[in-house]
Amino acid sequence: MAICNRPDCGTGEIDADGYCEDCGRAPLQPATTGGGTGTSASGTRSGTASSGRTGTGRTSGRTSRRTGAVPTGRRLGAGIVEIPAVPVRDPASILMRDPAIPEERRFCRNEACGRPVGRGRDGKPGIANGFCPYDRTPYSFAPKLEPGDVVGGQYEVVGCLARGGFGWVYLAIDRGVHDAWVVLKGLLGSNDTDAREAAVAEQRALAQIQHANIVNIRNVVSHVDKYTGDQEPYIVMEYVGGMSLKDLLERRRTETQDRRAVLPLDQVLAYMIEILPAFGHLHGRGLVYCDFKPDNVIQTDDQLKLIDMGAVRQIDDEYGAIYGTVGYQAPEIERDGPTPESDLYTVGRSMAVLSFPFANFTKKWKHALPPASEVPLFQEFESYHRLLLRATHPDAAQRFASAADMAEQCLGVLREVVAARGGEPKPALSGLFGPETRVGHPDMTAWDDPAAPKPSVLAAGLPVPRVDPSDPAAGLLASLPTNDPDELLAALTAAGVSTPESTLRLAYVCIERGQIVRAEAFLDDIDPDDWRLLWYRGLAALAEGRNADALGAFDAVRALLPGERAPRLALGLCLELVGRHADAAREYDGVWRTDRSYVSAAFGLARCRQALADRPGAVATLESVPDTSAYHVAAQTAALRTRVCDRDPVDHLEIDLVQASGHLTALPLEGEAHDRLAAVLLRAALDWVTHGSAGATGQAGPVLGSALEERSLRFALERTYRSMARHVDSMEERVALVDMANEVRPRTWV
Repeated sequence: MAICNRPDCGTGEIDADGYCEDCGRAPLQPATTGGGTGTSASGTRSGTASSGRTGTGRTSGRTSRRTGAVPTGRRLGAGIVEIPAVPVRDPASILMRDPAIPEERRFCRNEACGRPVGRGRDGKPGIANGFCPYDRTPYSFAPKLEPGDVVGGQYEVVGCLARGGFGWVYLAIDRGVHDAWVVLKGLLGSNDTDAREAAVAEQRALAQIQHANIVNIRNVVSHVDKYTGDQEPYIVMEYVGGMSLKDLLERRRTETQDRRAVLPLDQVLAYMIEILPAFGHLHGRGLVYCDFKPDNVIQTDDQLKLIDMGAVRQIDDEYGAIYGTVGYQAPEIERDGPTPESDLYTVGRSMAVLSFPFANFTKKWKHALPPASEVPLFQEFESYHRLLLRATHPDAAQRFASAADMAEQCLGVLREVVAARGGEPKPALSGLFGPETRVGHPDMTAWDDPAAPKPSVLAAGLPVPRVDPSDPAAGLLASLPTNDPDELLAALTAAGVSTPESTLRLAYVCIERGQIVRAEAFLDDIDPDDWRLLWYRGLAALAEGRNADALGAFDAVRALLPGERAPRLALGLCLELVGRHADAAREYDGVWRTDRSYVSAAFGLARCRQALADRPGAVATLESVPDTSAYHVAAQTAALRTRVCDRDPVDHLEIDLVQASGHLTALPLEGEAHDRLAAVLLRAALDWVTHGSAGATGQAGPVLGSALEERSLRFALERTYRSMARHVDSMEERVALVDMANEVRPRTWV
């Protein structure tokens, strides 16, 4: 197996996906010169599949059952948003000047006791390191190590950096390895010998974890406590000299002089996309982090690292101490203990704290989010609100199934946020849904018009969930393109195949054929915890015209997959069908701003804007369909009709007429298709002029070569009708067109 060739790694094996099992990054390409740096702070590639980097196979979750790749690139921000780098700080500059804890904040750490300890009497200062006089629990309110102390025979203490929940944190120099900076962290645990030995053993196990986004634990050493004479264990970790997310938030508040200031949403999402693979790495090894919060992740240069590994424990540990922080900790911890889902809850809470002014989040909103009506950010980005609602759901079973699932949805929401605020689409292939292959309603026809498509056509136009490649029937289904339910069932029966994917395919082809009862029977065999069941039930309801039922199903899928475009598209369609045009426009707009490959969203948005009396908005949406799209001509045709048809005679229509003329001239149309549009445009111009052209300015140019005056337009329209008559095959239609040409022709002497 190949070995990682990065200068700062050089030891990890490259896995089957092409990533280093130690540093979590792709190896440098032979032709690369300077693609990576030589420091541990460089490179932000996610870890291996077992460490949380997503793939296209099934996950072990309950609802989001399959995931797509989450590209992170080499720099923080997933290649989508620029995140300001944080330079490595000189460690000597951040040493604590007076590390002792004030006496008024000294209490026994045993919750059953909690009495004041270490307090002074009769003018004499209290003892900073000692034992609670009530229950003999040890306490330490001043560093036990002093500058110059050598721990473990090679780590020379320089000073104190901080005091965490598990003891004092010291800066030291590793005299055994090129005088490198390291961090020593004391383990203040039980005075029970077995418990302390178990804690040390656990920390030694953590030292085996290697991940680019987790602080590296290099060693566990002992040092004689000068107060008790006992051997005290210390963790030796790499020095990560950036700023914590909490520090970055505080710096922003200081710079803006606003205590309610928060970090930009795109930055918060990028941070979580970067750090979630570290959680996947821990969870894949049977560990939970327990105490995640903005204090415990540090940005250095363009990389994030989880620090403070003291609360990490085995998932199945029934007896170890559980650590957490009020406001971040999941509500079920005391009852069920920590789980991967409770870890993801802390990530969601941290995102909330960083992204909007979350006042009272440790009391009133201890286990809930404020309503959207109180948070403008939730109103601006409903997808983000849904993301947080799922991540912090009171029921652990309703949260994201894995760190990879959550990262994928964060990435989808990030694309939406950047597209909305930057004005440029941020498309990407979904790992859960196939692309949009057809547009069920590529025009501006109203739903109650006889020409509107049937419900089954609308359902068939929505994207379909991707086939799980790990399903035993995946290969066979790829070779069976038939859409006949009986033929498909016969082929699957002959092959002896009955799997979730084969059942879903049978249900889908039944929906396409309008066999809804039969489709529902197939869906009854699908795992009720599979989100795809909701999707196909929504399709079935939509195909049968049960729009309210379809709306409920697609809304549920949107709640589960807030970063996906397809559920928003389906939800917009259902909202439009039930007449909620403003709500539908919001969903369509979110899809279209983010990804221009979903052309159905453009037509839907234009229809909704037209229904809301926003004709210019409808035209602008249709004209934004790129010329690379197969529906570009259809969109331009719809835009032309929307511009000029059914206009009020007092409108300033001449500008629209001229612009429509230019668009039609530029379209790659000829023959009958061109003439039909030209007739629509010239007829609209003639009607406008003959109604008095009250809004005319007299400054507009010609329309299809004709001046905006009645005689010229009549001659042009006559020629167009006669040209159309030469193209049509029906004699009846040909005669009708000739009659129309004669009728519109101006009176002449010839």
